[in-house]
Amino acid sequence: MEFKNEIGLIQRRMAASIAGTSRRLEILNALDIESGQYVLDIGCGGGHLLEEIAKAVGSDGKAYGLDTSEDQLNQARKRCSLYKNVFTIKGDANQISLENNSCDSICSVQTFEYIDNVDDSIKELTRILKPSSIFVNISILWEYYKFFGADEELNKTIHDTFKAHCFHQMLPTSLEGKLKKFGFKNIKHKPLPMFITNRDDNSPAKFAEEVIAQFAIQQGMSETKVIEWKRQLKVAEVEGRFAYTNLPILTCAFINQIF
Repeated sequence: MEFKNEIGLIQRRMAASIAGTSRRLEILNALDIESGQYVLDIGCGGGHLLEEIAKAVGSDGKAYGLDTSEDQLNQARKRCSLYKNVFTIKGDANQISLENNSCDSICSVQTFEYIDNVDDSIKELTRILKPSSIFVNISILWEYYKFFGADEELNKTIHDTFKAHCFHQMLPTSLEGKLKKFGFKNIKHKPLPMFITNRDDNSPAKFAEEVIAQFAIQQGMSETKVIEWKRQLKVAEVEGRFAYTNLPILTCAFINQIF
């Protein structure tokens, strides 16, 4: 799935929501950034986390933002335009234009499940990170990313269509083994569960619903079916039988050797 145009806009609105803010705080707490450090945000999107990193590292540090989408990078540049310590990079996570041992920490939010060859990207992290540095990642267990309240068959069709949006539906279940393979130690996981029963304009459920709807239409599903699915969710909310669940996993790992 490409995060540009309408989907990119929804992603940025989601990042600005209460749920997005909460996840950024989890990342920042895990990174424990010190002034003067060099920190890379992989899949920086519209720059919400990148801006917070820039504040934390201060004028003597550097905040790098990597993304494959020029549209998202342009938004990040606008958001961080007041910070002289922000540097954006267009490219993939498996070949990053930074020097060896150049970063004190690396973070990523909902990016690695969209990378085809995760092993190559993790290997690249070991090249860029300084010894004893930290990698902090949030990826979703997508089988728990679900809506409840619509017709069972229609709901299943929508969810099945959405499975094509990323390469790795359950990356957190295999991420620890991949990290250990490349020398990461002291790996810890923290679930960040969501259970939401409203669809107001600032609700993560509403943003997620719009992303799924847009993607389903892009995949060839009829707009009529998608609109009907959304209508049924709205009715379910009014009747008190709507729910949205999501299970992001925060993973922290330290690198002890350079490859």
